[in-house]
Amino acid sequence: MKRVYAGEKSLLDFLKPIEKLIFKICGADPAKSMNWKQYLFALLTIQVVWVVPAFIMLMLQGKLFLNPAHVPGMEWSLALNSAVSFLTSTNLQHYSGESGASYLSQVAVFTFLQFVSAATSLAAGVAIIRGLTADPGTGVGNFFNDFLRSCTRILLPLSVIVAVVFMLGGMPMTFKGPHKIITLQGDTVTVAKGPVASMVPIKELGSNGGGFFGANDAHPFENPVFATFVVHFIIVLLLPMAFVFFIGYYLNRKKFAWMLFSVMAAGLLLLTFPIAKEEAAGNPRITAMGINQSAGNMEGKEVRFGVNYSAFYCAENIVIPAGTVASVHDSYMPLSATAMLIGMQVDAFFGGLGTGWINMFMYLVIAVFIGTLMIGRSPELFGKKISTKEMQVAVMVNVLQIFVPVALAAIACFVYVNKTGGGDTLGWLSNKGPHGFTTMLYEYVSSAAGNGSNFAGLGNNTIFWNLTTSIAMLSGRFVPIIGGLMIVGLMKQKKFIPASLGTLQTDSATFGAFLFVLILILSVLSLFVIFMAGPIAEHFSLHV
Repeated sequence: MKRVYAGEKSLLDFLKPIEKLIFKICGADPAKSMNWKQYLFALLTIQVVWVVPAFIMLMLQGKLFLNPAHVPGMEWSLALNSAVSFLTSTNLQHYSGESGASYLSQVAVFTFLQFVSAATSLAAGVAIIRGLTADPGTGVGNFFNDFLRSCTRILLPLSVIVAVVFMLGGMPMTFKGPHKIITLQGDTVTVAKGPVASMVPIKELGSNGGGFFGANDAHPFENPVFATFVVHFIIVLLLPMAFVFFIGYYLNRKKFAWMLFSVMAAGLLLLTFPIAKEEAAGNPRITAMGINQSAGNMEGKEVRFGVNYSAFYCAENIVIPAGTVASVHDSYMPLSATAMLIGMQVDAFFGGLGTGWINMFMYLVIAVFIGTLMIGRSPELFGKKISTKEMQVAVMVNVLQIFVPVALAAIACFVYVNKTGGGDTLGWLSNKGPHGFTTMLYEYVSSAAGNGSNFAGLGNNTIFWNLTTSIAMLSGRFVPIIGGLMIVGLMKQKKFIPASLGTLQTDSATFGAFLFVLILILSVLSLFVIFMAGPIAEHFSLHV
């Protein structure tokens, strides 16, 4: 990755003629350096180029080709929500994969958007890293060059390799229609299939998560054997972890990268343990009925994987906002749901590919500002002073990441409670009380975090949920990118100041511990009262 983004020689240089041809067709100059405003303008403009055709194609999919199952076109709000969802790398699916999307939509809309959204995330993360280099007044790179190389040099080669592995494991890759099978008892069953192996690798390598099937990785065609499940485990973490070390190589600050990795790994483990513990203990209400729960809380779990593998896969896909599921999150214990909400809200314990680093960068700016003032020094990061403007932007991004999902959840609760005839007429919730509140809150936190997983007990394919979650997804996606580029743009204008004995050491274990505690304070404690009204209240109700 360092060689790719630094323009150095790499094994994939044979792709240069193809890349040059693409640039020539598009009229883009990959050698032109951009400042942060130009980079951001190019990044945002190209999103419109992708989302409009995707929106139209989803509405018209019933009349287009590659639709052997005769799937009808999507209703406009669902089409908009789905297009925005995959554009923002969230992959929140208010439709059921195999029955809601044609093969054309699966390939030309969803698989395509998963590639370009992941490449956009990578490009934005790389631009912010460039903004931290010592060279004053230089740009943050060229978006089109970073974007295309992310696709051709990183995402596409890895996806091809993984797709071959998956096909060897039994994953379908065909454009033939659904297969009808007559069972032993004489019933006719329709088995959906399709171009699955081309979509599944990028959904996890790119921190996307949208499944070809409604059951996602619990479906035997997305996860044929345990060996493929192991591959799923690996590729979800592969690039987000690699990106952390890429930071160290690019900035020549490997010790700093190890500090970041330690903080992120600690966060991952801290969230994994309570989920695994709660699921292994089982539901106390079921135990009170005299039912043996030695296998743990098996409700909503794929029996091939059981509690332990499901719990770790859940935690992994919470900290990496792929949102891929191999079990039903709605059936997890309340404290497990608390850990899920925390992981999605922080969204920086590795986080999404590129975007996880951007969220961590916001915490880093705040931590450096507070930490240096505590020791009586002027705040500076990598030789560039952090002023009030940078701090204001970082705090605003952090506040919005919390405010938007909470405000939308409050609106949803108000609508549900004040609906004429009662909330039951809406058909939103299959569970009321604290669990119902958690269900609605989870939908918005997941949307804002770019995660896309949800509680299955929510009837979310309505105009209200399609539009409000679209707001959360757009905010959660682009507010951190805009804020991050703005901060490095401000820092680029400042002179480089060599480190001295009084400079705060951002690569030390002490600073890592301080950063970790700051993240918990800013994210976890900000939502503590809300947790009390939802999952924590439900937890206590189970033990009464």
